[in-house]
Amino acid sequence: MPASGFSKITNSAKKRLYGPRGCLVCGYTAAEQETLLALIARWNFLDLPALFASGADMDRPVGELLAENAGYGLGQDSPLPRAIILSGVTEKELNTFMAAWKHLSLPPQNWATLTPTSEGWALIDLLTELDLERVALHGK
Repeated sequence: MPASGFSKITNSAKKRLYGPRGCLVCGYTAAEQETLLALIARWNFLDLPALFASGADMDRPVGELLAENAGYGLGQDSPLPRAIILSGVTEKELNTFMAAWKHLSLPPQNWATLTPTSEGWALIDLLTELDLERVALHGK
């Protein structure tokens, strides 16, 4: 990994990123969750389980949350910082998902992919780290 702590993502349809397939969503209202599910259906990500973390999940390991059944937490507003953590997707799927998300007119959020390190972190620790990285990159 480069000194910055980030790895370059290409657009490979073959290279699958670490972890089980999943989309862990944090900080969304119930209505926004439905908007995201519509994106998943429209862009044919139906085999990508969407999981919705609530405030009660903030101390749980990220990998444990990604092992929940599809639809976990659906319909509950989340007070957590806004983020999507993708796992087990190809680089091409990651790029497509992020590009499609831009058209949803949802508030800005952080993005991450699961790593062997972040898999064991408490969700709140990962969300805090993502905020620190965003500030370091953009100075905001």
